[in-house]
Amino acid sequence: MLKERIDAETALKLFLPHVKPVTRCEEVPLSEAVNRVLARDIIASRDIPPFDRAAMDGYAVRAEDTFGASPENPIILEVVGEVEIGEKPGVEAGRGKAVRVATGAMMPEGSNAVVMIEYTSRVGNSVEIYKAVTPGENVSLKGEDVKAGEVVLRKRTVLQPQDIGMLAALGTTSVSVYSKPVVAVMSTGNELVEPGTEPEIGKTVDSNRFSLMAALKELGCEVVDIGICRDNEEELERTVKTALKKADMVIASGATSVGKKDVLPAVVEKMGEIIVHGVAIKPGMPTALAIADGKPVIMLPGFPVATLIAFYRFVPRILEHMMGFETIRRKWETVKAIAGRRIPSGSGMRTFTRVILRESKDGYVAEPVRTSGSGILSSLVKAHGFVIVPEEKEGVEEGEKVEVLLIRPLTRCLNAQNIQESRLN
Repeated sequence: MLKERIDAETALKLFLPHVKPVTRCEEVPLSEAVNRVLARDIIASRDIPPFDRAAMDGYAVRAEDTFGASPENPIILEVVGEVEIGEKPGVEAGRGKAVRVATGAMMPEGSNAVVMIEYTSRVGNSVEIYKAVTPGENVSLKGEDVKAGEVVLRKRTVLQPQDIGMLAALGTTSVSVYSKPVVAVMSTGNELVEPGTEPEIGKTVDSNRFSLMAALKELGCEVVDIGICRDNEEELERTVKTALKKADMVIASGATSVGKKDVLPAVVEKMGEIIVHGVAIKPGMPTALAIADGKPVIMLPGFPVATLIAFYRFVPRILEHMMGFETIRRKWETVKAIAGRRIPSGSGMRTFTRVILRESKDGYVAEPVRTSGSGILSSLVKAHGFVIVPEEKEGVEEGEKVEVLLIRPLTRCLNAQNIQESRLN
């Protein structure tokens, strides 16, 4: 029997203190480090840039030699050579001297500024300067970007492309990151068959397992496919124990409600403790959160839509807690819209209503998907996102402003919609 339903946030507050952190680390090559999470601070071993370099094409000079220069009264300096990017200067810019430099070139000895090419005119072996510069002007100083000994990236940073570039600039070839959490996924039910199998009458192709494995990979997890388990207590116990040995967390779909075959919570309770069973979200109410062998066991409803809604409501937060950082959660974009018609909801239940967005002269309009039972997976495929109706609100009225939590990129959704509409017209 379901325990008393509680709201999702309370469920998480009760459950998360029981979840132990995962602290394994590994070394990965820089080419595979994007979106991985740093396991230690990165301290610069060198200055970047490693020398003073020209920030503009022009002439490296002693700034003092240009004071008073103007178009009406140019200062003439002798050009004693030039330096291209990647070259070591073979000349010095002494008093009254100038060196032609390219952007990024090493500044020659004796110079402390660059006059931009636009404010000069070359005359034989001399250059006329039409604008004064100050010391350091148009120069990237040694260590201006990064100084040796500086903490460049902090532990628990999720590495982005710009971070990878910085690590490469520092001479790094591999980096210590937290190991990805390993999650075992299983489906339960006598009625389930594998994809590719022609289902007999009364049988159902297992789609939940594949949706969940895809969602976990999107969150950066390593996934172990446990397969389908029948509604048999001994088999369930044996399968869950196997999953717990292979992973940091176990996720099962099905057999969580109050039917005769819904025995999974009872099996898991013999192995550990069920902290939460029954949450005030719709769909997704029979969700159960348990600890067995010191690891989280997440039991999700069997209907596909309820499975995914409950997954995204709880699992990313649990993974965050396990890994000790908040950036693992997929941050879905939201857009503002107007309800195209009334969106009902049950009092005391947080309701996730699937909607399709269409454009109007006043902005986006959110139309509830008409066929939206929690077992109708196509309703989730067709939907652009969810309107979330909070527990204390009894529905949304037509024309009311709402926020839509997108489950697909908006441009792709609207483009696909417009293409389909154009074919119909």
